Amino acid sequence: MGIPMQIETQGVSVVIGGRSVLNNESVRCEPATMTALVGPSGSGKTTLLHCLGLLLPVSQGQILIDGKDVTKYGSAARRRFWRDHAAFVLQDYGIMESESVAFNVTMQSSQLGKRASGDVRRLAQILDRTGLADRPDEAASHLSGGERQRLAIARAIYKRAAVVFVDEPTASLDAINRRKVIDLLTKFATNGCTVVASTHDPEMIEACNKHHEIGSGPAVA
Repeated sequence: MGIPMQIETQGVSVVIGGRSVLNNESVRCEPATMTALVGPSGSGKTTLLHCLGLLLPVSQGQILIDGKDVTKYGSAARRRFWRDHAAFVLQDYGIMESESVAFNVTMQSSQLGKRASGDVRRLAQILDRTGLADRPDEAASHLSGGERQRLAIARAIYKRAAVVFVDEPTASLDAINRRKVIDLLTKFATNGCTVVASTHDPEMIEACNKHHEIGSGPAVA
């Protein structure tokens, strides 16, 4: 895993098309902790997650990483943060469907471009941990929803991300896949990673160490 990181918002507001979609939100997400962003549909959970992940600019307030103000990061600095420190497990999975499972994890291919390359032993271990051990050469388009979610998590594990942002990670999953995904994310936090999850799933919320309800003030343990 990369160097542990604390990421937070201070009084963040977001206005899109003249409409306020987030108002004065402050939340601190710490290493070795899984923080749940909770609230009713439309409350701004995903918007706040995207602000924390530097995917969405803020209209007011600050975003801090380890106490450093990164609110005004330009595109190059944001790309470095995404490349070097962050991983995302979003609702569209971020999967390249025409590529193999293995390539989607390592994001590297051989010079001939036909097979995934990288740390083969580490890849095998991670696919085993995520229940995809028998699927490395299969096209990602063949995977079920739960398998795609686990594939996105496998990519984050392989990357050794310091911060993992997940958006409704258990939505539409059956009970078995829900438990698998929650266990994998919990393991991230146990290993020192900062995990931030936008969720309405009671089981996922219960697994988190801290909870931040949109509009309610600071996160609580």
